[in-house]
Amino acid sequence: MTDNFFMLNRRGLLAGAGAGTLVALAPRRAGAVLRLDINQGNPQPMPIALPDFVGGAPGENDVARNVTAVIANNLARSGLFAPINPQAYTEKIVNSDAVPRFPDWRVINAQALVTGRVTKQGDGRLKAEFRLWDVFAGQQLDGKQYFTTPDNWRRIAHIISDAIYERLTGEKGYFDSRIVFIDETGPKDRRVKRLAIMDQDGAGVRYLTRGDDLVLTPRFNPSTQEITYMSYGQGGPRVYLLNIETGQREIVGNFPGMTFAPRFSPDGQRVILSLQQGSNANLFVMDLRSKQTTRLTDTPAIDTGPCYSPDGKSICFESDRGGSQQIYVMPATGGPAQRISFGEGHHSTPVWSPRGDYIAFTGQARGGFAIGILKPDGSGERVLTEGFHNEGPTFAPNGRVLMFFRDPGQGPSLYTIDITGRNELKVPTPSLASDPAWSPLLS
Repeated sequence: MTDNFFMLNRRGLLAGAGAGTLVALAPRRAGAVLRLDINQGNPQPMPIALPDFVGGAPGENDVARNVTAVIANNLARSGLFAPINPQAYTEKIVNSDAVPRFPDWRVINAQALVTGRVTKQGDGRLKAEFRLWDVFAGQQLDGKQYFTTPDNWRRIAHIISDAIYERLTGEKGYFDSRIVFIDETGPKDRRVKRLAIMDQDGAGVRYLTRGDDLVLTPRFNPSTQEITYMSYGQGGPRVYLLNIETGQREIVGNFPGMTFAPRFSPDGQRVILSLQQGSNANLFVMDLRSKQTTRLTDTPAIDTGPCYSPDGKSICFESDRGGSQQIYVMPATGGPAQRISFGEGHHSTPVWSPRGDYIAFTGQARGGFAIGILKPDGSGERVLTEGFHNEGPTFAPNGRVLMFFRDPGQGPSLYTIDITGRNELKVPTPSLASDPAWSPLLS
């Protein structure tokens, strides 16, 4: 269940030829001014030129073009950048070390320019270099080089995309991350559901289960490449813990009546879950080492869907204790819970942003489903997108983008949307897909 792609971590990926360090190319001049303000209401995408990276040999040219294409796709799908049509370019980049002819790029209104090179080293490794230029200031903003195995070129492209995104927006990127989800095939009444994983852009799909048992609600560990998920086999519902890098799987426990897989604490040492007891359900926290559980709520209501805040001090969850499904916040150690959702209809499936500033939810009112966000104190509630059966929001590692699934009746598909409510996009998957969970950045 493992291969080189998933075994490599970022530290190994960025190893230099000598001391095993990341090599940064010094900018030509300090005081760069180019910056995209993504905190304004409706930022205009930044025009950016991405000529094909240069390759040293015929085989390297193909890889170089592929790396460029992935970077361009990442930046375009973010909604914050507008890659310029290569047919408009008047300068052909043949030497990525040379200073570009900036007037040629200004005339096509490029604000930023990325040049790069991909070459194969004598030891078989791939070396990828890039430079980011401020076209109007005529200066270099960033430049780095990376070494990896040839089959890992796609991760190089994602890491370069993150570096460009961060330098131009001031916020961390999210491209070097993965999505675990439920792949669905077959007719509706005999649907086969397999646990699958892919890059955040839909590439590199791998199947983690065979489809023998029904699997649901995978959840990522915020600090490691590890997931929990529910599996309904012959012995009833079980929660599994799966290490994606090693393929090792263990049973967390058997939980009859459980409807959602548990979520991890920020340190990855505990999981929080809801257990049904009779007609009600309460929240419990389980230590993954000792398997001991501690009760957090004790009410006649149905408390479910708990999620930790990124600092681990609070939890959000959904409960019908007020008469309808709404979102509540309480201390992570238990205690009084405060209702924070007061908008129209029901609120469910809450998930805390990695930045701590928002809680995303599924809203249901007047027969429709919506994905929305609100602040942890209950203020600022707003709907991002509406449609038939939207559900299961999950945040990108930088908290700027949400993924969710939508099932209009023909079967579910995955979508992304910015937290501003802009740039809704369908995520390509080989089959029907549901229950996405976004990984932390690979490290």
